[in-house]
Amino acid sequence: MSKRQRRLKKRSAEGFNLSFLDVICCGFGAVILLLVLSRFAEPVTIEELRKDLNKQIVAMTQAIELLTGETRVLNRSLTEVQEQLAVEQAKLARLQGLLATIKGEYQTRGQDTQVSNIIEAELLLARQRLTEEMKRLQSRDKGSVATGNIGGLTVDSEYIIFIIDTSGSMLNYSWRSMLKKVEETLAVYPKVKGIQVMNDMGQYLFSQYRGKWIPDSPARRKAIIKRLRNWQSFSNSNPVEGIVQAIRTFQAPDKKISLYVFGDEFTGPSIESVINQVDRINTRDRQGRRHVRINAVGFPVAIAQSPEFQITGIRFATLMRLLCYKNGGAFVGLNHF
Repeated sequence: MSKRQRRLKKRSAEGFNLSFLDVICCGFGAVILLLVLSRFAEPVTIEELRKDLNKQIVAMTQAIELLTGETRVLNRSLTEVQEQLAVEQAKLARLQGLLATIKGEYQTRGQDTQVSNIIEAELLLARQRLTEEMKRLQSRDKGSVATGNIGGLTVDSEYIIFIIDTSGSMLNYSWRSMLKKVEETLAVYPKVKGIQVMNDMGQYLFSQYRGKWIPDSPARRKAIIKRLRNWQSFSNSNPVEGIVQAIRTFQAPDKKISLYVFGDEFTGPSIESVINQVDRINTRDRQGRRHVRINAVGFPVAIAQSPEFQITGIRFATLMRLLCYKNGGAFVGLNHF
């Protein structure tokens, strides 16, 4: 190989070595530049991410607070609904218990007739008719007997007792009507030997006549009506105490006594127990008649109320109808105030 060829080969190898180094250096430089650029942009990206995350945290916190508030409102509403439900369930249980008591009493007594129809007929009685006995008394003594009408009530007694419910319902809604019925009853008895007035708990209208008969006279009758107009005495809407006390105090074999019960409710626990108690204390004469005849007038105060209050009115009508039937009297259910 000549010298010239050797020089050309050497020059060619040097040129290759320089180009390769240049490429390698440029590559390394580009990598370093990329590293520098990426490290320079990294804080900016992190800050933007931090801002986005903060915004998301704030939004989620607000959403949680909103949901918490709505949850509290819903919990309060749920509590109110649960309390109202408990009240309604208690009312329903009380009504079911009263209904079961009434059904049980009628089944015990073997009276499975249409109780509701009987009571409704009694309470909606609009026309009051005189009994044959009352008509005979009127025809026998036309000059003295007033034309007042207490339908179906026998008026042959010499002594009369009024048992009057003085509860708020009677005072507020039926007192004027009750006074009229007392006057009508007194008018049917032109002359008796004795009168007495008590409330449903046995309290006397005139305390000075406790356990004694009030002598009958026109002046006494006016005094009774006058005192009744403003009479206010505590009442538990249960006429049983007054009835029992009147029978035990005033019944006598030699006296014809009529007892008149004016009321609108019976709040006692048992109708049957009252019937049995009166059966024991109201004895009979030789002809099998009770010494005290029991009559009653029912005022439709409770019947005109909501269903939960109607029960006590229906129970009063039921009790009085049975008491009057078993003790020689009559029950009149008024259909207006």
